[in-house]
Amino acid sequence: MGVSLYTSRIVLNVLGVEDFGIYNVVGGVVAMYAMVNASLASASQRFITFELGKCSDKKLGETFSVVVTIHYVLAIVVFIIAETIGLWFLNTHINIASSRMSAANWVFQCSLLSFITGLISVPYNASIIAHERMKAFAYIGIIEVVLKLVIVFALYFGRFDKLKLYAILVLSVSVIVRLLYGYYCKRSFDECKFRLLWNRELLCRIAGFAGWNFIGTSSSVLMTQGVNILLNMFYGVVVNAAMGIAMQVQGAVGGFINNFMKALSPQITKSYASNDKKYMMSLILQGARLSFYLMFFLSLPVLIETQSVLKLWLKIVPDYAVVFVQLSLIFAISQTLSNTLITATLATGNIKTYQIIVGGLQMLNFPFSYIALLLGFPPQSTLVIAIALSVACLFARLYLLRGMIKLPVIYYLRHVLLNVIVVAVLSSVIPVIVCISMQSGITRLFCVCCVCVVSTFSIIYSVGLSKKERVFVHRKISFLRTKYGFV
Repeated sequence: MGVSLYTSRIVLNVLGVEDFGIYNVVGGVVAMYAMVNASLASASQRFITFELGKCSDKKLGETFSVVVTIHYVLAIVVFIIAETIGLWFLNTHINIASSRMSAANWVFQCSLLSFITGLISVPYNASIIAHERMKAFAYIGIIEVVLKLVIVFALYFGRFDKLKLYAILVLSVSVIVRLLYGYYCKRSFDECKFRLLWNRELLCRIAGFAGWNFIGTSSSVLMTQGVNILLNMFYGVVVNAAMGIAMQVQGAVGGFINNFMKALSPQITKSYASNDKKYMMSLILQGARLSFYLMFFLSLPVLIETQSVLKLWLKIVPDYAVVFVQLSLIFAISQTLSNTLITATLATGNIKTYQIIVGGLQMLNFPFSYIALLLGFPPQSTLVIAIALSVACLFARLYLLRGMIKLPVIYYLRHVLLNVIVVAVLSSVIPVIVCISMQSGITRLFCVCCVCVVSTFSIIYSVGLSKKERVFVHRKISFLRTKYGFV
């Protein structure tokens, strides 16, 4: 997270607000194709993990090979569409100065190749998650972070066009990471030996799952990259730069939650495959609370001191960056309550009705945002709409899962939703009072951060955790104190 925030600052300073905005909006054009990739990624993850949970080695190998075949075919299709429709859209509809169109096209090509590289990596990443080899993600993640740090210094010394050079270097990192994941999987997992085969039944099942999941994933892409393009059409690349900063902050903080869910998701899917419903319910309910606590713990200081954090972090603070960061973090916090519910739904494989209802609600974000901007509402209105729809989707998921897996909705509302709301309110009181009573500056920022840590940890421990969880935490702390000689 630290390296991600540091590199974002340097990249913004080296590229400038305009070029940084160009990179974000052009990358968004390519990311529009990610809606297909995301739906297949969820299908790959679900089917590989499900077969692993059923302990079917032969079926697991067949599933992996079919998934790889699908992704290679999709990579070819995406490449053809992007090089025709995508290029036409970039050069005719995106609001970019003519003097920077050449650089924008370089970014487009590099972003497309980076996307395709990530696309064919999906089955390998799914295998690592299914086997719960989180050390592999840790080590390869460290390598990726170091390479991104190298990119920053290369930008300083490179004599080539900075925007073009940045796009090329990001592509290079994507290729290296892809090769590392592939090498690890082939060496560690027997099923990751690709062989060309045709299993029509399995292909239809995966394609059907991915097809219905396409509704949800496409709505997510439209909510982020689609709205980013709308902001470009109405306000230009400066607002795209502000949104890019907000997404960097959200991504850096949200990285903790993503890795938490990578560890939790396989357990939910495997417990469903083995028909251990009691364990599955405990993971869904406990995981939702813990995801919220972790995200809120990391986000609260930034939410209260956004202006000071951005001034300290960035030399250049684009217009709207402060409000974009605050609203994007609130949106990310609201989404944490749905993460385990989404995983549970995908584990069942029965997602048709779910995607029509929940995906349909999410789809409304794009037209609602367009109407709001057309009526003259400020750009931050798009994020307010996203937050409102996120809450609506949460209740829709609860209603649907009550029938699908007998989810105890009343218990969820009382012991998860009400619990996290109380924790959030109580944790915020003292930090907000400290912020109001002090003059803005480094001293106040330091005091607010310290108070946030103490207040949030105390409230989560005393109010948020159950008696059993507090006993577990106490035992873990005692164990660590004994292990490292603090007693």
